[in-house]
Amino acid sequence: MVEAMTQPSDADVSAFLAAVTPDQRRVDALRLDEIFRQTTGFKPMIWGTNMVGYGRYEYTYESGHSGQCLATGFAPRKRELVLYIMPGYSNLGEMLDQLGPHRLGKSCLYITRLARIDEAVLPKIISAGLEDLATRWTVLPR
Repeated sequence: MVEAMTQPSDADVSAFLAAVTPDQRRVDALRLDEIFRQTTGFKPMIWGTNMVGYGRYEYTYESGHSGQCLATGFAPRKRELVLYIMPGYSNLGEMLDQLGPHRLGKSCLYITRLARIDEAVLPKIISAGLEDLATRWTVLPR
């Protein structure tokens, strides 16, 4: 069976965040870490090489394929910040309308800078995503 490429690692989260460039992206990443820690109550861990994850879930599909994935988190990429809300955004329309400028992927929320959005909406989106995920799979702290 094929194993997912994105697996949790033992990489140091503080060192990872301290190395984020450019400077404003690092400031935003540190702030996102605060928001995710406060909202989830979970300690972060690095998934793959560049994703900061909070919590995890294990899944098994009807096909028999199984694995694990981060429950929520973010990646501070050069072009934009990517927030991971599993399993997606189907019931978050009103919150997304309040958020400010963003774009969506299936489980990805892309924003360019925290200063451009309503930061107070982020904890609501993170919490709603975790609640939705927990209706499908058991969410674990690590």
